[in-house]
Amino acid sequence: MSRTRSVASSVLGVNRRSVLAATAAVSVSAGVGYALRPTDSQAATPSAGEAPVAQSRRAPAAPLAPYTRGTTLASVAAPRTSTGYRRLGDGAGWSRKVRAELAAPKSGRAGRRTALAAFVQLTDLHIMDTQHPMRLEYLRSTDVHAWRPHEALSVPGAISLVERVNALLGAPVTGAPLHFAMTTGDNTDNNAKTELEWFLKVMSGGRITPNSGDPRHYEGVQNSGIKQFWNPDSALRDADKQRGFPRLQGFLAAAVRELNSPGLNLPWYSTVGNHDAMPLGCYGHGDSWLAEYAVGGKKLMSLSAAEAKKLQTAIKNASDPKGIAFRDLLKAHTRDMRSVTPDERRAPYTPAEYIKAHLDPAYRGVGPVGHGYSTANLAAGTQYYTFRIADDVIGISLDTTDPGGHYEGSIGTAQLRWLDRTLRDNKDSHAVVFSHHTSKTMDNTRPDPARPGERRHNGDEVLAVLGRHPHVVAWVNGHIHRNDITPHPGASGRSFWEISTASHVDHPQLARVIELVDNKDGTLSIFTTLVESSAPHRTDFADLSQTGLAALYREISFNAPGARTDLAGDAGDRNTELLLKKG
Repeated sequence: MSRTRSVASSVLGVNRRSVLAATAAVSVSAGVGYALRPTDSQAATPSAGEAPVAQSRRAPAAPLAPYTRGTTLASVAAPRTSTGYRRLGDGAGWSRKVRAELAAPKSGRAGRRTALAAFVQLTDLHIMDTQHPMRLEYLRSTDVHAWRPHEALSVPGAISLVERVNALLGAPVTGAPLHFAMTTGDNTDNNAKTELEWFLKVMSGGRITPNSGDPRHYEGVQNSGIKQFWNPDSALRDADKQRGFPRLQGFLAAAVRELNSPGLNLPWYSTVGNHDAMPLGCYGHGDSWLAEYAVGGKKLMSLSAAEAKKLQTAIKNASDPKGIAFRDLLKAHTRDMRSVTPDERRAPYTPAEYIKAHLDPAYRGVGPVGHGYSTANLAAGTQYYTFRIADDVIGISLDTTDPGGHYEGSIGTAQLRWLDRTLRDNKDSHAVVFSHHTSKTMDNTRPDPARPGERRHNGDEVLAVLGRHPHVVAWVNGHIHRNDITPHPGASGRSFWEISTASHVDHPQLARVIELVDNKDGTLSIFTTLVESSAPHRTDFADLSQTGLAALYREISFNAPGARTDLAGDAGDRNTELLLKKG
């Protein structure tokens, strides 16, 4: 198959919601997102026959026009006050930076370029059940950023991000239709079934009540009267109010109120992260006591700074990957726990249940069926797959989580070989690889309990495999909650870009539009453009509507005590043109 044909110039008159779903194939006017025929029983998406290759599309009647509306090129939320709790407003946009570490830019390329693919990356949504007994809010006694005061608003914040994606008229640089959205892991925060249901409804559309336990009211640290947490409804002079946080009567009732998500209006795919795979993103499955605690009627809300520090150190050092010491800590503090309403919906979910939930017709939205996952994944016990993005572009979603425990990642030998084989079998297509972990955070090679004899491989080994295939153009990931773009040069022009995008839980709460174009001069360009949610930059404390809560989600995250200020990255990590030689 030629790698020079455009697939982005589709006929614009077709409704993007029109879909054809058959044998795990999905075609939409904005592009295609259908599964490749599996090359291996552990590949993701089986079909009765080869999925059809998308036809090259005729050029539209009118030229596609670039635009900046709704992107960070036009405006970025910025503080409009200088001290205390800082209110946000409209700030200057971020300009686009050309990065030429892998190829030199050639004049006139803007007039020659052809769009190959355009898509949206969402990552680290961390949809949270903030009343869940397993949460570690009490670590705030040793680390003020271990609990975020805006966490109860993760659902309205994520819905507002979906609304922003839906409002995009196309790709900001080329104007080409968007093919799909990919969420690169940590879709949930605590491996809880409540969170998984809310995430799937955010993405596919539906009514969501982000509440668990007592259906009548909130039960958690934010109405506990504990001064180290922001108690928004109370007159209590807690630590955050002393820093300037407001008192917002009715906040908690609004935070657990029913919401509506329109769902994405383009196909979306899902990649698994460590918080999706394991309780708290770091403890392997298997402890029945912890599973019972997750759905039970007791919740620990405070812990001494010394004990909190010990627990946090154990998590960072991965010295307790199965959560044995964590279980013993909770047992030792049974008398210190507070009573909450038990809820079976808070149970941890297994990898198989994660896939089954994606396959549930209730969460299909505009597709594709399974959002990348399939019954072949269930049979093989895998969570990686391939899909075709466009005529000349394939996508590869990896599972970089380590079921043995710890929040850093790796992949097993079977998956590494599958990756190499998939790239080899699709050498005539540009390849975009998706994962949760970055190359630098894949240093956890603890054995997978389900495959104890299989070797685990780190990020350098994955880089080596990708570097052997000249058609790899990008590795797109998250996990580090920071915008970071890294060139990976290789011999004989075998180079690609690693694109890491900030989370939607920590400020600046961004997603990224990625466009792949052929410059018709021996080079490709990857354009990256960051977007915020659709919520207004300015907030009104009296506005506790769904939109008002989304705006508060951003502003409170900006003011969160201890929050890092470097997560937006440098100019070269934000809105960019990334050049590389054609492989």
